[in-house]
Amino acid sequence: MLLEPKDFVRSEEALARRYTREEAQSYTRALTRAHYENFHVATLLLPRRLRQEFYNVYAFCRWADDLGDEIGDPAESLRLLAWWRGELEAMYAGTVRHPVFMALRGTVERHELPAEPFADLIRAFEQDQQVTRYRDWEEVYGYCRYSANPVGRLVLYLCGYRDEERQQLSDATCTALQLANFWQDVAADLERGRIYLPLDLLERHGCALEDVLARRATPAFRAALRESVEVARQWFERGLPLARMVDRRLAVDIELFSRGGLRILAKIAEQDYDVLSGRPVIGRLERARLLLGTLLRAMTA
Repeated sequence: MLLEPKDFVRSEEALARRYTREEAQSYTRALTRAHYENFHVATLLLPRRLRQEFYNVYAFCRWADDLGDEIGDPAESLRLLAWWRGELEAMYAGTVRHPVFMALRGTVERHELPAEPFADLIRAFEQDQQVTRYRDWEEVYGYCRYSANPVGRLVLYLCGYRDEERQQLSDATCTALQLANFWQDVAADLERGRIYLPLDLLERHGCALEDVLARRATPAFRAALRESVEVARQWFERGLPLARMVDRRLAVDIELFSRGGLRILAKIAEQDYDVLSGRPVIGRLERARLLLGTLLRAMTA
């Protein structure tokens, strides 16, 4: 039976057990497939030799995310995230105990992955336990710098790209995806007490924080979200050149995720920017159309 991170950390047996490399890789593979339905499609488009590598990286991200959001106690989450950071540092020092790090160590060695992107992700989840409001766009972008951009950089490293130009374009795409996710999940984030919409943006549009907390999609809230959607769209546009600068199979992945993010933004607009009474989602048929259209464009390019 697959143990979720929140259950794993409460199991003395799971924490004390010694895992073989094969068991560790099986765990990261199962954890990824259980959580991320789009990941299976994405990895099928990548060379077979990279699939397990992506499972290993994703499992690290999944664990850090769950230690931040699934524990239910900010103080305990901070303790567990500090422990997770310690396990990361131990791996880079040559010691591994946890199955995720046992699987990840080989990936790190084969692709010479730096520790910084992994540590940055942990920092973002730590920040979520301590910061629930963002004053302006620069603070929001600062969060994206740690929460989203490291993932894109890790993908580039795995695919053999290490230059700054591609990394900057990846940062733009990842920031755009993070923003699209924020605007899609405003209501869900309110459940955790978080608001990622910049406070000065809300103030400029005359949107009272009390209305947001009460989930009232006032005209002022809709105006603020309309501007936020446009900001995310501009970040997607900045990152577009990246798909023309990488291997075709990776380019398909990049375009697929970008078009998915843009479709979410379009869905928000179709709801007249009311994401407080209903979460905009992309249905299975729409996802299939996005995938087919992206593949056809890649084949005819």
